Amino acid sequence: MKVFLFLALILSSYSYAQSNHDHQDKTQKDGHHNQMHDGDHHGGMHGGHHKIDKTTLKQFFEPLPAAIIDKEKNAALIKLGKKLYLEPRLSINDQISCNSCHRLDNFGVDSQATSLGHEGKRGGRNSPTSMNAALHIAQFWDGRAKDVEEQALGPILNPIEMGMPNEDAVVNQLKKIEEYKALFAEAFKNEKDPIQYKNVGKAIGAFERTLLTPSRFDDFLNGDETALNDSEKRGLQKFVHMGCATCHNGVALGGNSYKKIGLVKPYETKDMGRFEITGLEIDKKVFKVPSLRNITKTAPYFHDGSVATLDEAIEEMAEHQLGREVGSGFISDIKAFLGSLTSKGKE
Repeated sequence: MKVFLFLALILSSYSYAQSNHDHQDKTQKDGHHNQMHDGDHHGGMHGGHHKIDKTTLKQFFEPLPAAIIDKEKNAALIKLGKKLYLEPRLSINDQISCNSCHRLDNFGVDSQATSLGHEGKRGGRNSPTSMNAALHIAQFWDGRAKDVEEQALGPILNPIEMGMPNEDAVVNQLKKIEEYKALFAEAFKNEKDPIQYKNVGKAIGAFERTLLTPSRFDDFLNGDETALNDSEKRGLQKFVHMGCATCHNGVALGGNSYKKIGLVKPYETKDMGRFEITGLEIDKKVFKVPSLRNITKTAPYFHDGSVATLDEAIEEMAEHQLGREVGSGFISDIKAFLGSLTSKGKE
């Protein structure tokens, strides 16, 4: 799982983006372009105080919940799910696990543009992070899986990824491993034959629902004004003011909507996104808006992993989604704010 429309700096409507573009043309003619995008460290929505009122914050953002699964009630299921997440024997060559592409020690990603499968072939899309993924509207870049339980089953049977030939082969493999007999029996007490393919997804999904990463931004949303420094607050102002929060909003700052890449200026990609799932012309080059949590740690970016740095991603999305040119000051402040979305203690 991992990110593209990523820092989409997207506005929900073309008309809003175009009006900003028109305004940009005017400011460039007036000689104020650098002031708007590079040097407005003392300007913005609320002057030099770097404040955004609580109503605006609540309109766009909400803090992570303490939990989205009862860990005590589902302890056996979660324990099984974690073991399966780390289990390379779910692959045809006994070498690839969920953790190979979505590393728990690396913010849920493998830091590759696209991931290697069991034969050394690479998939066509970047592996998005598994951290906080259970909060998303759907899974995969094109949203073809409704939840993490369904998503977990896809890569196991994917011929390029883990390469297992069919569901029965997976079940037979697990039944040969003595340890799993007890683990499945404990997790699915009411089932006579608990080692079933669908239960693999249920268990891995339950574990992934524990992968929440509270950040300093959550502390800020919960009322701690000191949780962000001045540059992070400036970045937050600009993030909202430029319209980034129109798409990167909610509890995950993304992951809850679909948008076209190249909303204002066409973006070259052969990947047709959701069109491959829906067949609808309107869905060409449309992808799930990625979450920005831990985004400073999950390079490379975009659906194909083609963008190596966060600076480039910010600049590209400003150009293609808003028709804007942004300078170093804007990029620096946005990056500072995005840094506040990193899991606490891992910054």
